[in-house]
Order: sequence, then structure tokens, then C-alpha cells
Amino acid sequence: MTTARLPLFPLNAVLFPGLVLPLNVFEQRYRAMMRELLKTDDSEPRRFAVVAIRDGREVAPTAPGLPDQTALPEKGPTAGFGPDPIQAFHRVGCIADAAQIRERPDGGFEVMATGTTRVKLLSVDASGPFLTAELEEIPEEQGDEAGTLAEGVLRAFRNYQKRLAGARERSLTTSELPDDPSVVSYLVAAAAVLDTPAKQRLLQAPDTATRLREELSLLRAETAVLRHLPSLPAVELTRTPTSPN
Repeated sequence: MTTARLPLFPLNAVLFPGLVLPLNVFEQRYRAMMRELLKTDDSEPRRFAVVAIRDGREVAPTAPGLPDQTALPEKGPTAGFGPDPIQAFHRVGCIADAAQIRERPDGGFEVMATGTTRVKLLSVDASGPFLTAELEEIPEEQGDEAGTLAEGVLRAFRNYQKRLAGARERSLTTSELPDDPSVVSYLVAAAAVLDTPAKQRLLQAPDTATRLREELSLLRAETAVLRHLPSLPAVELTRTPTSPN
């Protein structure tokens, strides 16, 4: 297996291979990461790893909003992630290639990156100004019947999008969607409205076929729910507890 040591960018989101990731970088630890990446020659990929946060915050807490208003804000590469940061992260993530890093006048950065390869998180190093990680690349296996499953997922995804956007919205045509099973599996995983744990399960599926099977089940279940939502009386929706998130 191929291993690499790369800067680590934890997020409250899951990045999939082939998907674009825009970032607004303003924390000091991540500013330092982007300055380091800019040292890489333009002819070489500027790579970092993205992992979804299991427990913690992608932004370090500051005094305003904390229960103790006199508390000092956490600082350093592990701020918000606890004394053993690897425990705060999901162990499967994705390498991102930063095609564009633009520094703003305020010292922050606007970054446009693309997911490339799945990786397994082996260890985390917090000795520098930002987190780095030892990573092992995960090969993408097709699995059995991936092609047939991809066709079924595309049909289910079109129905799902139609329900989500409304019947009057323009539905996607075949030419707008890929035919490679792995690409289909990642595109659908990223586009479906799912919570982070569900997206993480899809990212770490052992092969493309397994991911597509789970997506088919999820899409059919979500489409069934959406089909019945318009018939619910509005008064019933107001009685449901709301989430601050």
C-alpha cells in the first residue's frame, strides 16, 4: 500500500474523490497550512487530506459564546479536538488537490480543491503549526455487478432529484450524468441530502458495488419520504421539535 504524510484539514463534512471543495480559510493553523502548500512548485500537486470530524469543531472556540466568558480561546493545531486528536476524526478521508489558493488582503485564503483518492488515517502529528497525518491510500475496487447497479442508482437518483426539486423543475438528462460506476457512486453520495454519518459510510464502503447498493436503498427510502411530505398538514409540522442545527 502507498503511504504519504500530508497536512490534515478536518471538516464537518465528507469529501469524495472527483468532487470540488471550496474553502474559506481564516484560522491561523489553516493559514499556516496554506502558506506551506504555496511553497510547492506550480508544476506539483498541492495536496492535503480532508477527514470528517467525529467529535469536535473545525473552528476553534473563542471566548464569546462559551459558558465561561472569562475563558481564554483554545489555540494551536489541536484546538477543539482534544488531547488525542485522531480520536476526534473518522479514519477514512480523501486527499484534496488545491488547484487554486488565493490569499486575501486580511491574510485569509480562498481555496478551490478537488478530491482525488481515498485514504486511511494511520496517525496524527500535532507538533507543528498545523496537523499532519500519516495516510495509506485505499484502492477503489469495482465489486460485482457495479455497472448494473450504477444504472439503477442513476434512475433512482433522477426520481429523487425530481421529488426534491419539484415536478416542474427540469430533470437531469442522461448526457449530464457519468457512466463510470465509481464516478456515479461518488457523485450521488455527494449530491444526496444525507447527514455526515451516512456520507461517511458511503465513503468508506469496501468497493463501488457496495456503495451503489447502499445508495440505491437510501435513495428509494428518501424518495418515498418525499413523496408523502406534501400531503402532511402544515399544523403537524409545527408540532415537531426543531433542531438548532
